[in-house]
Amino acid sequence: MLRRTFLVLITSAIAAAPALAQDARPLSIGFISTESSSNLKTAWQPLIDDLSKALGVPVKPFFASDYAGIIEGMRFNKVQIAWFGNKSAMEAVDRANGEVFASVIDKDGNPGYWSLLIVSKDSDLKSVEDVIKRGKELSYGAGDPNSTSGTLVPGYYLWAANKVEPKTLFKAVRIGNHEANLLSVLNKQVDVAVNNTENLGRYRVNTGKNPYDQLRVLWKSPLIPADPMVYRKDLPADMKQKIQTFFVNYGKGADAAREKQVLATLTYQGFRPSSDAQLVPIRQIELAKEKARIESDGTLAAADKEKRLADVSRRLAELDKAVSTQ
Repeated sequence: MLRRTFLVLITSAIAAAPALAQDARPLSIGFISTESSSNLKTAWQPLIDDLSKALGVPVKPFFASDYAGIIEGMRFNKVQIAWFGNKSAMEAVDRANGEVFASVIDKDGNPGYWSLLIVSKDSDLKSVEDVIKRGKELSYGAGDPNSTSGTLVPGYYLWAANKVEPKTLFKAVRIGNHEANLLSVLNKQVDVAVNNTENLGRYRVNTGKNPYDQLRVLWKSPLIPADPMVYRKDLPADMKQKIQTFFVNYGKGADAAREKQVLATLTYQGFRPSSDAQLVPIRQIELAKEKARIESDGTLAAADKEKRLADVSRRLAELDKAVSTQ
């Protein structure tokens, strides 16, 4: 009887060992390349250290030169947690086993941020109309292809709305992250560029300078849902709960004063719970763009065009239904 009990205990311990080992393994948190890795590391490291203590496992930052690097890092389980923009989060959810668990709250309590089209303060470009009229003589600082505020939102609300395509509108197009685009405008290396209100806020924190003293904003987008935090779906349930609890409660506990200073450096007020549902508006924009492309494609046979449009309309209807039932 004792021998049987001993064997049962040993068997149970062996069965539990993989789960415990998975819980204790180091985690990596990935960061989208909105600015230099050194700036991001300096800003985020105190929070990462606090996260390591809260989870009881080492958490290390993972930086990539573009959004795709973080998405692929999560896909191949090199990254388990990540800070994304909405479009890149959508890619992570769809093809990298990601799941949205929180979103940021900016320092003013806004539920999101805005994409911007900027020029130097002394530029003779005064409006979007000026940019479009003179596009062939201008250089443009475009965003990363997977950037929400750098590509998706201006692509739909700015360029498509004006029936122009940046690749053919401008004399030259330079793709860069938000920090690179901002500095390119300030240093007059490009004539016009996309950016966002979050990045301009971080520039003010990092340099003590007000970027709006040196820039003119020609266009401001509708509100973009706040940046999502994403973790891999296959993390243990208790680990996911610990991660979400840490972020949502950061800046609210016994060490709130110090944590709020960390958040201030990030230009955040804190984090709120979220889910994949926050990506619905981004999906709607992508599908609307796809629908417009199909409608304008003169190479498609009528039957094929009708079939594709019906599929897009079905997916849009499903998203509309999901929004109405929330």
